[in-house]
Amino acid sequence: MKFDYSYDLVIVGSGGGGMTASLVAKQAGLDVLLIEKTEYYGGSTALSGGGMWVPNNFLLEKAGVEDSYEKAKEYLSNTVGDRVPTENQEAFLKEAPEMIGWLRNNANMKFLYVHGYSDYHPDRPGGLAAGRGLESKPFNGRKLKNDFQYLRPPSIEAPFGIAFTISEYHDLGMITSTWRGKYVALKTGIKTIFNLIFGIKYLTLGRALIARLRYAMKKHNIPLWLEVPFKELIVENKKIVGVIAEKENKEIRIEAKKGVLLAAGGFPFNLEMRKEYQPQPTSIEWSSACPGNTGDAILAGIKIGADIDLMDDAWWGPSSLPPEEPVFFHVGERGYPGGIMVNKDGKRFTNEAASYVVVVHEIYEKHSEENPHIPCYFIFDQRFKNKYMFGIAFPRMKFPQKYYDTSYMNKAETIAQLAKKIGVNAKKLEETINQYNEFALNGKDLDFGKGDNAYDNFYGDPKVKPNPNLAPLKKPPYYAVEFYPGDLGTKGGLVTNEYAQVLRKNGSIIDGLYATGNTMASVMGNTYPGPGSPVCSTMTFGYVAAKHIIEKKQK
Repeated sequence: MKFDYSYDLVIVGSGGGGMTASLVAKQAGLDVLLIEKTEYYGGSTALSGGGMWVPNNFLLEKAGVEDSYEKAKEYLSNTVGDRVPTENQEAFLKEAPEMIGWLRNNANMKFLYVHGYSDYHPDRPGGLAAGRGLESKPFNGRKLKNDFQYLRPPSIEAPFGIAFTISEYHDLGMITSTWRGKYVALKTGIKTIFNLIFGIKYLTLGRALIARLRYAMKKHNIPLWLEVPFKELIVENKKIVGVIAEKENKEIRIEAKKGVLLAAGGFPFNLEMRKEYQPQPTSIEWSSACPGNTGDAILAGIKIGADIDLMDDAWWGPSSLPPEEPVFFHVGERGYPGGIMVNKDGKRFTNEAASYVVVVHEIYEKHSEENPHIPCYFIFDQRFKNKYMFGIAFPRMKFPQKYYDTSYMNKAETIAQLAKKIGVNAKKLEETINQYNEFALNGKDLDFGKGDNAYDNFYGDPKVKPNPNLAPLKKPPYYAVEFYPGDLGTKGGLVTNEYAQVLRKNGSIIDGLYATGNTMASVMGNTYPGPGSPVCSTMTFGYVAAKHIIEKKQK
């Protein structure tokens, strides 16, 4: 068979999973190529918060947090359950801390522990209130030289050009309430000015993680081809031997002598697939994932007989659609005291401060034509506006007039007037808020338990007593914003085994084909165990795939 190019390993997709795999394979002496369909590298990892949920990692021990393989396994058993094969869960638990250690020792990656960012279900057996999350240490993008311009830019620019870590974002949210919040705001402001003066391209969150991985790739001379879309897999004698792609408007055939790793994300921007597999209503406009994620790799796998699973699920999160701006994925606001979510009937329906996946699962489970929950409404008062961030607006910052002109945000002096503006039942909305205010005064949400666990409290206000997540809505004017079931990417994809090998419907292995990240059916099943689960999953099984290919080569 004639090929235009030949490599040992061809990786489709340039997010955290593909880059991690490339480094592992290259160090073992394999000839590696990464191809990326868009003009930027980094995928959804670059657009993410960059968190990595890594049980039993080396920084936990340094921080004095007790964890173990057994404890983490118990936690997955009580979150993921039997929705995903035990072998895959065990592979994740074993390989995730090894992967982080390998990157630290072999790719000069630097990580920080996000202390206190709780597991998303800390009260379940094995859960850790202190959290298991890591993030990349900030990075100076100037080190990438010419390659910096090809790093995927952020969807949303923070005001004044500031950049912050996950921990700093949490602290900035409390700028009006805690001395720590004020200190971090001052430090962040000084650092921003310093970086502007000295031309430092200060990167944090997912972009810092990707930049560090790309920097390591450059040191190892690993080729990365941009604007080279993957088209299909090449099969010979039931084995994957290469890929067909497009380069400079020409179809090319690339040999993959040892294997192909599909790390090209899910299908959040393929409306046909969303309509076929996802709960309804759905829209590509609600997704915060990489726009290049259109399901190409999953469809290619289906075409050659690969099995698929979890196609109806995603890494969900309540999101809003500000005019002339990217979709906004709301995390902290829902935990700040004094904000509630209501359906079209004006009633609360969930613990607003719960994990974003949990909240959207509730939205879809309760939504119907008779009882609409899509869109639902996030409602807060002037006290909330004065004290906390909403979107990228800091406390007391004026919202742009276009927010009101387009009815993205509605404002009124009374609850009844606000209800009329957004078309919800005024009497029931008033009853809902009155009852919520009683809960806030007593410190106990008797309907949904808001503020009853460590995850809720992470985004709560420690100065608010007796419950850091509850405060009454009493100070006019009142505000309302439509929330939709957004996502960070879809969760369903090709079924894989514990070695990241893609499987057919009968359970047999498709020789030479591997998948990771949102191209594979998630190892987390229908849950989201902790901050950074998707990023750590893709990096872990990219690492696993590369190791398996190396071991096969050595035999």
